[in-house]
Amino acid sequence: MKKSGMLARCAVGALGGMLLLGAAGAAVADEVGDADVDVHVDIAALPPVGALTMSVAADATQLSEVESADADLREFTGVLPTVTVSDDREEVPADAFWYVVGQSSAFAAAGVPELGPEHLGWTPRLLTENDGEVAEGPEVGTVFDEAPNNVGLEGEEFLALAIDSTGARATGEWQANADLTLKTRVDVAPGSYSATITLTLWEDAL
Repeated sequence: MKKSGMLARCAVGALGGMLLLGAAGAAVADEVGDADVDVHVDIAALPPVGALTMSVAADATQLSEVESADADLREFTGVLPTVTVSDDREEVPADAFWYVVGQSSAFAAAGVPELGPEHLGWTPRLLTENDGEVAEGPEVGTVFDEAPNNVGLEGEEFLALAIDSTGARATGEWQANADLTLKTRVDVAPGSYSATITLTLWEDAL
């Protein structure tokens, strides 16, 4: 006898028996055992919508010599590439404010002494029209200018700041740059000098 035929007849017989049991004697079924399966899922918080970001129009700028009003000094001027701050967040932390600061390294050239960052000053300029949501930072003079703000860009100095992040976010985008001024002694060593201005966007809370 073929196995397939025998298996088919056994299946039919078993099915018939189950039907009879269901019709007349379902109560006689005994529970043999059970087991539980726990189900776990990690649901992460959704990332915040939008962001507060900063971009800079270029990664370099050139200073050129101009006529100096002081016979003992040489003067070089240029413009900081445009800095853009954008805020498209749907929610802003309470009492938050943001600001952009800049700090310069020393000017270095091959085979000559460095010029410290106190030789470089700037005059920030806000390029975006506003109603006071964002303000430009104060003018910072060089070590050769009059006190009190003649410290140069040796430390972090304000380029622009928003006292209220929520108010600034409503406008969404701000642009600023700065007039750069480098002053040296008239007997400064000639050379091809380079420095780096590091711009940083910060957000803080009152």
